[in-house]
Amino acid sequence: MPITSFEIVSVPVADQERAKRFYHETLGFDLVRESPMGPDQKWIQLAPKGSSVTIALVSWFDSMKPGGLQGVMVNVSDIDADHAELSGRGLALTEIREEPWGRYAMFSDPDGNGWILREPPRPA
Repeated sequence: MPITSFEIVSVPVADQERAKRFYHETLGFDLVRESPMGPDQKWIQLAPKGSSVTIALVSWFDSMKPGGLQGVMVNVSDIDADHAELSGRGLALTEIREEPWGRYAMFSDPDGNGWILREPPRPA
């Protein structure tokens, strides 16, 4: 059975509402689904605009501590413009750096989950 794609990345958070505001308002992700799940939990799923891969804000896995997700890379086409826009929304990003695999900056969500904003290298 070949795997055809990634669909949902679980992002461990302490406060789903705070995390939803961050991903929706600061990063501009679309809210895909929000529905009750059990007595005290919600299923909250978001996605970058136009992306088929989504994130789920999870608080119910004992082994997934808030802030434990690190190094998830999201691609952008113009890191300079996106870095400026996100910084203007109050997001603390590192300076843009360059490596053979692309230009990038790092940031964290309110729980400390670490993300990499990356502009892939241009074809030679």
